[in-house]
Amino acid sequence: MCDLVLVARTGRLQQRYEAGCRLVAGCIPFRYGSSVGRGDCTDENTLEVLMINSTSGPGLLFPKGGWEDDETVEEAAIREAIEEAGVKGDLKDLLGHYDFKSKTFQDEFCPEGLCKAAMFALFVKEELDSWPEQSIRERSWLTIPEAVERCRHPWMREALVGGFLEWHSRKMGEGDDLADQS
Repeated sequence: MCDLVLVARTGRLQQRYEAGCRLVAGCIPFRYGSSVGRGDCTDENTLEVLMINSTSGPGLLFPKGGWEDDETVEEAAIREAIEEAGVKGDLKDLLGHYDFKSKTFQDEFCPEGLCKAAMFALFVKEELDSWPEQSIRERSWLTIPEAVERCRHPWMREALVGGFLEWHSRKMGEGDDLADQS
């Protein structure tokens, strides 16, 4: 049997742009974790989100990256979750589109670094033992209040609170079992 080696995509040749903005896809990975060891929780099924360290400064991020022209936005979000966070699961609904300015990704097609991110909810079913960016990324499972506090970028905080939490509350109110296949 041959082990599959995953490699992160690099380069900007296949990057999508629209109206001077770099198009980005990402997700907010989530699970219902055990509250064992948490003194502030008594609920056995605590909602947790997965964040990764930033490679360019303090704070935590959700997996996201360039949406390339040979994939759908959903495929790009799933790819970024695997490449950056080493997780697989069921991609759920689109949470929204979020505009931001990148300081690190400015190029001839987007000289001002403007980006538009399509963010999805991803129910995590598997954490990989090895993944493309494991040498530069650390994963952290956090409660929502912890994630809000440690989130590096305001637009990601908005995606978490105004996108993910509102979506999750609505789905739970509708009686959806989010751990089921979408």
